[in-house]
Amino acid sequence: MDQFSIKDIENLSGIKAHTLRIWEQRYNLVIPRRKESNHRIYDNEDLKHILRIAYLYNNGTKISKIAGLNKEELRLAIPVMDKPAHFLSQLVEAALDFNEAKFEETLNGVISQLGMEQAIVKVIYPYLEKVGLLWLSDAGIPAQEHFASYLIQRKLIYGINKLPKVAPASAELILLYTPEGEMHEIPLLFMQYLLKKNNRATIYCGANVNLAALQDITGARAVTHIYLHGITGFVKPGVQQYINSICNRFKKMQVIVSGPISKEIASVPTNLALLTCLEDQINFAKKLALPR
Repeated sequence: MDQFSIKDIENLSGIKAHTLRIWEQRYNLVIPRRKESNHRIYDNEDLKHILRIAYLYNNGTKISKIAGLNKEELRLAIPVMDKPAHFLSQLVEAALDFNEAKFEETLNGVISQLGMEQAIVKVIYPYLEKVGLLWLSDAGIPAQEHFASYLIQRKLIYGINKLPKVAPASAELILLYTPEGEMHEIPLLFMQYLLKKNNRATIYCGANVNLAALQDITGARAVTHIYLHGITGFVKPGVQQYINSICNRFKKMQVIVSGPISKEIASVPTNLALLTCLEDQINFAKKLALPR
């Protein structure tokens, strides 16, 4: 059984902690257990119940009416809808229960409704951002991260393989990787999807790649761009030193860095470009446009 703080519940449901406390007192909605310190703690079932409440409330149902529903009535009151917020809640619930069939059914539904690119932008990335808050605060469990990541990666790989082959006339060759110690591969797979969709030639190296492997690849192929995505502060002695080393070693190539680590880079070498938001990444894939 997982334990969540009221702040975790706020992050996942979008309902402010102050509002949750008022609902608890006024309507007896989800009475949490208490730690010895008297802080509220919620379990998986509490979280799922609050997600359903939040969904109805955010779609116009009065809280007084919601409070009159029992758990089964509340579950049945959630319509089958094709809104990103609904899909997101379904993914959270499925991951909490390690329900692979439900998680995959939800992924299929959002991709069918929105297409792969918009499914990633409007549902999967927001999902990863929300649950990432829990993983970083130790409220979530690593098994849930691995469970969800594997299923999302599998869906992305399937989407990449369904795209037409890239025409051989491309003037650019983009090498994609994450550095040693960085195991989060979903954003890199999404960039691979975007690049292939826009007929860009790539060499996909995947996660946890060392410098020796990069040297071997760039020595054998005429790579024009080196693209790396980083989420965690993985490298020693530090991100800036690592990026300086990459830019110096591959001076004739354009180095592109995306992900949270891009905001840790204060000094920007001449052959480095930083993509600090998802919009920058999408623009790069479509036009090879780099922020000024």
